[in-house]
Amino acid sequence: MFSGPEPSLIGDAVRQRIDQLVGEQDRSLVVEELSGEEYTIDQVVDAVQTPPLLSDRRIVVVRGFNRFKSEELGPLVELLRDPPTTTDLVVEWGSGAVPKKLLDAAKSTGGEQIKVAAPGTGRARNTWFEERFQASSLKLDSAARQVLAEHLGEDVARLAGLMRTLEGVYGFGAALGEAEVMPFLGDEGGVPPWDLTDAIDRGDMTAALEVLERMLRAGARHPLQVMATLHSHYERMLRLDGTGISNEKDAAVHLGMKGSSFPAKKALDQAHRLGSKKIRRVIELLSETDIDLRGKSALGGDILMEILVARLAHLAH
Repeated sequence: MFSGPEPSLIGDAVRQRIDQLVGEQDRSLVVEELSGEEYTIDQVVDAVQTPPLLSDRRIVVVRGFNRFKSEELGPLVELLRDPPTTTDLVVEWGSGAVPKKLLDAAKSTGGEQIKVAAPGTGRARNTWFEERFQASSLKLDSAARQVLAEHLGEDVARLAGLMRTLEGVYGFGAALGEAEVMPFLGDEGGVPPWDLTDAIDRGDMTAALEVLERMLRAGARHPLQVMATLHSHYERMLRLDGTGISNEKDAAVHLGMKGSSFPAKKALDQAHRLGSKKIRRVIELLSETDIDLRGKSALGGDILMEILVARLAHLAH
């Protein structure tokens, strides 16, 4: 049973499990798949109970199983108490908690729940990429790995398909560098919002504008969504300005943050670097651009955001 927040990553994990179960068998003979909004629990039960035909085993795959309520799962839970030995059931649950009675029934027959985690950010995301590079048959050099990770950004779900394409083109076990990988990259993936605020805080106008472009284009974010990110970022600095707070723990308490105090530390450090006068100017720029985006200006949203980001990065110097 596969669950997790990212549908495409779950789908890839399910595909890998199906490939393992099928092995050298004829997929058309052994795999039955139920998906969409129409199939019922009774159909799943019937599929699991159907004996193999022209093969030794059957593999039943059910997708989007989280659309069923706990009380609807009774027939399947009952079946799993004494399931047929010739059928493997692969459940793509999706997001959300799996009902305990279904988990217990699956575990009683030797099944397991596999939580397909999102890759995280920063070092965690880099580790996620490295693990998948290591698991691939391809031998990617450091330049190829770096360009893949940087190009895909947040769009990590594309990695599996891209790696399969590279294997299909160059063959299993091929040694590849940046030159071999570049023609297959396609559009750049999105980037997390803190890449934008970090670049602005550094005063790196070029990097900030590049990140903004990826957020608006590859990340498909509306300018007002980017504005919300910037408002939140600078609001923290405004709330800390003039308080006399000098450490991140007190800053986190003042901002009402729970968990990691690292965002509070970033806000506090940048508030000190900017100072009250520049923070006030930032708030003015945000307010003016917000009004312009809502119809005051005839300029397009992308252009307005480019002007704003360039001004904010310039202020950070």
